Amino acid sequence: MDLQISVFLLFVLFSAGHSLSCYECKSVVSSCADQKLKTCPSGFSQCMSSTTVVQVGDFSAKVKAKDCAPACQSGSLNLGFVKTNISCCDTDKCNLQDAPAPSNIPNGRKCYYCDILSCTNTLICSGDEDHCIQIAWAFGGRSMVLKGCASKSLCDGIEFDIGVASFACCKGNLCNGAQSVNQRWEL
Repeated sequence: MDLQISVFLLFVLFSAGHSLSCYECKSVVSSCADQKLKTCPSGFSQCMSSTTVVQVGDFSAKVKAKDCAPACQSGSLNLGFVKTNISCCDTDKCNLQDAPAPSNIPNGRKCYYCDILSCTNTLICSGDEDHCIQIAWAFGGRSMVLKGCASKSLCDGIEFDIGVASFACCKGNLCNGAQSVNQRWEL
Protein backbone atom coordinates (compact mmCIF):
# COMPACT_ATOMS: atom_id res chain seq x y z
CA MET A 1 0.00 0.00 0.00
CA ASP A 2 2.83 2.41 0.84
CA LEU A 3 4.35 1.79 -2.60
CA GLN A 4 1.05 2.71 -4.31
CA ILE A 5 0.80 5.95 -2.32
CA SER A 6 4.43 6.84 -3.07
CA VAL A 7 3.94 6.23 -6.80
CA PHE A 8 0.73 8.28 -6.75
CA LEU A 9 2.43 11.20 -4.97
CA LEU A 10 5.36 11.13 -7.42
CA PHE A 11 2.91 11.14 -10.33
CA VAL A 12 1.07 14.16 -8.88
CA LEU A 13 4.33 16.05 -8.33
CA PHE A 14 5.62 15.44 -11.87
CA SER A 15 2.31 16.03 -13.62
CA ALA A 16 1.56 19.28 -11.78
CA GLY A 17 3.33 21.18 -14.54
CA HIS A 18 6.45 23.22 -14.69
CA SER A 19 6.48 26.95 -15.23
CA LEU A 20 9.23 28.19 -17.50
CA SER A 21 11.65 30.79 -16.12
CA CYS A 22 13.05 33.41 -18.51
CA TYR A 23 15.09 36.56 -18.18
CA GLU A 24 13.29 39.83 -18.77
CA CYS A 25 14.73 43.22 -19.75
CA LYS A 26 14.41 46.12 -22.14
CA SER A 27 17.43 48.29 -22.81
CA VAL A 28 18.55 50.97 -25.26
CA VAL A 29 22.17 50.62 -24.23
CA SER A 30 24.79 48.06 -25.10
CA SER A 31 23.35 45.12 -23.14
CA CYS A 32 20.63 43.98 -20.76
CA ALA A 33 22.60 44.61 -17.58
CA ASP A 34 19.49 44.87 -15.37
CA GLN A 35 17.82 41.65 -16.47
CA LYS A 36 15.58 39.90 -13.97
CA LEU A 37 14.46 36.30 -13.83
CA LYS A 38 10.71 35.81 -14.02
CA THR A 39 8.27 32.92 -14.07
CA CYS A 40 6.37 32.88 -17.34
CA PRO A 41 2.58 32.99 -17.28
CA SER A 42 0.53 30.01 -18.39
CA GLY A 43 0.64 29.53 -22.16
CA PHE A 44 4.10 31.06 -22.54
CA SER A 45 6.35 28.17 -23.51
CA GLN A 46 9.46 29.92 -24.83
CA CYS A 47 12.08 32.47 -23.85
CA MET A 48 13.03 35.20 -26.32
CA SER A 49 15.96 37.56 -26.74
CA SER A 50 16.14 40.21 -29.46
CA THR A 51 18.55 42.87 -30.65
CA THR A 52 17.09 45.61 -32.84
CA VAL A 53 19.01 48.36 -34.62
CA VAL A 54 17.04 51.45 -35.72
CA GLN A 55 18.64 53.85 -38.21
CA VAL A 56 16.68 56.91 -39.38
CA GLY A 57 18.85 59.61 -40.92
CA ASP A 58 21.51 60.52 -38.36
CA PHE A 59 19.55 58.91 -35.52
CA SER A 60 20.67 55.44 -34.51
CA ALA A 61 19.64 53.25 -31.58
CA LYS A 62 20.20 49.67 -30.49
CA VAL A 63 17.41 48.09 -28.44
CA LYS A 64 17.81 44.82 -26.52
CA ALA A 65 14.82 42.91 -25.15
CA LYS A 66 14.23 39.61 -23.34
CA ASP A 67 11.00 38.06 -22.13
CA CYS A 68 8.67 35.08 -22.11
CA ALA A 69 6.87 34.34 -25.37
CA PRO A 70 3.77 32.27 -26.18
CA ALA A 71 5.39 31.33 -29.51
CA CYS A 72 8.67 32.47 -30.93
CA GLN A 73 10.67 31.90 -34.09
CA SER A 74 14.40 32.58 -34.26
CA GLY A 75 15.55 34.60 -37.23
CA SER A 76 16.29 38.03 -38.64
CA LEU A 77 14.18 40.76 -40.22
CA ASN A 78 15.35 43.84 -42.13
CA LEU A 79 12.81 46.54 -43.01
CA GLY A 80 15.38 49.09 -44.19
CA PHE A 81 15.22 51.49 -41.25
CA VAL A 82 14.97 48.76 -38.62
CA LYS A 83 16.83 45.44 -38.41
CA THR A 84 16.20 42.85 -35.74
CA ASN A 85 17.61 39.48 -34.77
CA ILE A 86 15.53 37.18 -32.57
CA SER A 87 16.74 34.14 -30.62
CA CYS A 88 14.20 31.74 -29.12
CA CYS A 89 14.62 28.80 -26.74
CA ASP A 90 12.46 26.61 -24.53
CA THR A 91 14.36 25.70 -21.36
CA ASP A 92 14.68 27.50 -18.04
CA LYS A 93 16.95 30.56 -18.10
CA CYS A 94 18.00 29.85 -21.69
CA ASN A 95 17.84 33.51 -22.77
CA LEU A 96 20.67 34.67 -20.50
CA GLN A 97 22.81 35.79 -23.46
CA ASP A 98 21.75 38.77 -25.58
CA ALA A 99 20.68 37.96 -29.14
CA PRO A 100 23.52 38.82 -31.54
CA ALA A 101 23.27 42.08 -33.48
CA PRO A 102 21.74 41.75 -36.96
CA SER A 103 24.30 40.94 -39.65
CA ASN A 104 25.62 43.69 -41.92
CA ILE A 105 27.25 41.24 -44.36
CA PRO A 106 25.40 41.44 -47.72
CA ASN A 107 24.31 38.09 -49.15
CA GLY A 108 23.35 39.11 -52.71
CA ARG A 109 19.55 38.98 -52.26
CA LYS A 110 17.42 42.05 -52.92
CA CYS A 111 13.92 42.92 -51.72
CA TYR A 112 11.68 45.95 -51.84
CA TYR A 113 11.17 48.02 -48.70
CA CYS A 114 8.88 50.90 -47.81
CA ASP A 115 9.65 54.39 -46.62
CA ILE A 116 7.04 56.98 -45.71
CA LEU A 117 6.36 57.76 -49.39
CA SER A 118 6.49 54.47 -51.31
CA CYS A 119 7.42 50.80 -51.38
CA THR A 120 9.63 50.98 -54.47
CA ASN A 121 12.98 51.18 -52.68
CA THR A 122 15.39 48.27 -52.97
CA LEU A 123 17.18 46.76 -50.02
CA ILE A 124 20.23 44.50 -50.07
CA CYS A 125 19.62 41.62 -47.68
CA SER A 126 22.30 40.45 -45.26
CA GLY A 127 23.25 37.44 -43.19
CA ASP A 128 20.68 34.63 -43.38
CA GLU A 129 17.91 36.83 -44.85
CA ASP A 130 17.08 34.74 -47.89
CA HIS A 131 13.39 35.65 -48.32
CA CYS A 132 11.44 38.84 -49.01
CA ILE A 133 8.55 39.72 -46.70
CA GLN A 134 5.44 41.84 -46.92
CA ILE A 135 3.52 42.76 -43.78
CA ALA A 136 0.16 44.49 -44.19
CA TRP A 137 -2.57 45.44 -41.77
CA ALA A 138 -5.67 47.59 -41.60
CA PHE A 139 -7.28 49.03 -38.51
CA GLY A 140 -9.87 51.74 -38.07
CA GLY A 141 -9.88 52.69 -41.75
CA ARG A 142 -6.10 53.04 -41.83
CA SER A 143 -3.71 50.71 -43.56
CA MET A 144 0.01 50.08 -43.37
CA VAL A 145 2.42 48.01 -45.43
CA LEU A 146 6.00 47.10 -44.56
CA LYS A 147 8.37 45.22 -46.82
CA GLY A 148 11.90 43.94 -46.48
CA CYS A 149 14.18 40.94 -46.04
CA ALA A 150 13.69 38.02 -43.65
CA SER A 151 15.31 34.71 -42.83
CA LYS A 152 13.57 31.50 -43.89
CA SER A 153 13.22 30.41 -40.28
CA LEU A 154 11.29 33.57 -39.44
CA CYS A 155 9.11 33.25 -42.54
CA ASP A 156 8.27 29.63 -41.73
CA GLY A 157 6.83 30.74 -38.40
CA ILE A 158 4.78 33.79 -39.39
CA GLU A 159 3.06 33.34 -42.77
CA PHE A 160 -0.66 33.94 -42.27
CA ASP A 161 -3.61 36.13 -43.20
CA ILE A 162 -6.24 36.91 -40.56
CA GLY A 163 -8.16 39.55 -42.47
CA VAL A 164 -6.88 42.64 -40.63
CA ALA A 165 -3.24 41.57 -40.87
CA SER A 166 -1.19 39.45 -43.23
CA PHE A 167 2.41 38.29 -43.27
CA ALA A 168 3.71 36.78 -46.50
CA CYS A 169 7.18 35.69 -47.59
CA CYS A 170 8.57 34.79 -50.99
CA LYS A 171 11.91 33.60 -52.28
CA GLY A 172 13.65 35.37 -55.16
CA ASN A 173 15.04 38.81 -55.79
CA LEU A 174 12.44 41.59 -55.55
CA CYS A 175 9.59 39.06 -55.32
CA ASN A 176 7.67 41.16 -52.76
CA GLY A 177 6.50 43.60 -55.44
CA ALA A 178 7.09 47.32 -55.99
CA GLN A 179 3.43 48.31 -56.11
CA SER A 180 2.89 51.78 -54.77
CA VAL A 181 1.06 51.73 -51.48
CA ASN A 182 -0.85 54.61 -49.95
CA GLN A 183 1.00 54.97 -46.64
CA ARG A 184 -0.82 56.97 -44.02
CA TRP A 185 1.18 57.57 -40.87
CA GLU A 186 -1.30 59.34 -38.65
CA LEU A 187 -0.95 59.65 -34.91
